[in-house]
Amino acid sequence: MLNFSTVAITLALAVPTVALAAPLPADLAAAAHAYDAAQVNGDRAALERLVADDYVLVNGAGQVQDKAKLIADYVAPGFKLDPFTIEAPVEKVFGDTALLGGRVNMTGVDGGQRFALVVRFVDTWAKRDGQWRVVYSQVTRVAKP
Repeated sequence: MLNFSTVAITLALAVPTVALAAPLPADLAAAAHAYDAAQVNGDRAALERLVADDYVLVNGAGQVQDKAKLIADYVAPGFKLDPFTIEAPVEKVFGDTALLGGRVNMTGVDGGQRFALVVRFVDTWAKRDGQWRVVYSQVTRVAKP
């Protein structure tokens, strides 16, 4: 009968060493933080700067939106997104392209009505002319248990 120590040693020898994930490049981390803040604050200027002109969003309802619609939604009167924390973050960088995502408990107010939903998302970032910009997002609503 194998004990836990034997199994752990066997696995350690059988599985290649996994390097710790490298931190995001500082300029990408700053852009991602600014993008999250711009959504929460309804900051049109920051959204205009951080979202690529050819941006595409597939939202939680499966609808396709462009940059103008995304920004209009975040700055609409009566809409306010609460600050959020990204759980189980996904961070993959491939040179001048990056995938950032995770799970979010999203709450806020829309049209005077409180809302709460859980989503998984991924934002695709591309470095263009020396600046990181969001070029594509996919959002999936997580079903309530």
